[in-house]
Amino acid sequence: MVSHGRERPESDMALRVRAIEELLTEKGVVDPTGIDRLVELYETRVGPRNGAKVVARAWSDPGYKARLLENGTVAIAELGVSGVQGENMVVVENTGAVHNVVVCTLCSCYPWPVLGLPPVWYKSPPYRSRVVREPRAVLEEMGCPVSDDMEVRVWDSSAEIRYMVLPRRPEGADGASEDELAGMVTRDGMIGVAAV
Repeated sequence: MVSHGRERPESDMALRVRAIEELLTEKGVVDPTGIDRLVELYETRVGPRNGAKVVARAWSDPGYKARLLENGTVAIAELGVSGVQGENMVVVENTGAVHNVVVCTLCSCYPWPVLGLPPVWYKSPPYRSRVVREPRAVLEEMGCPVSDDMEVRVWDSSAEIRYMVLPRRPEGADGASEDELAGMVTRDGMIGVAAV
């Protein structure tokens, strides 16, 4: 990466990851193209696009929304989305009175089938500890201030249950198609750290 004409040194973690990958490739344990295909799968075809499809359907279809909030796993599977790390999904809805945010305080439990790869900050100890203690401050720092009159609920994902936020439908999105609505949805909105 180049910054102001100078190369930035790789972090210790990036250097370790690259060294381990090179060693495992050299020993024939992993195929780098397989790793690239898996990363591409979760970054582009699985994950955020699947979650965005779920949100757009809920915004467009009140019956689907009711089913989604009643049993997220079953409703998400209606759209052909399921898989490891998404076996038991609970969807919580942001409203005019309640703002929801998701964390995994233990490690980094995350619903890969609907959100894709977890962002680095989601796995970081500061996010995992602070969002529970001071969610409003963390949300504000992330560019998602929540007014004092709104209740903030923090949901702790675990190996047994993964959470996803159903963001509020954006103002002025009346008449938008499901595809257009899905294009408005972001991964961070489905974690609850961004408005859509």
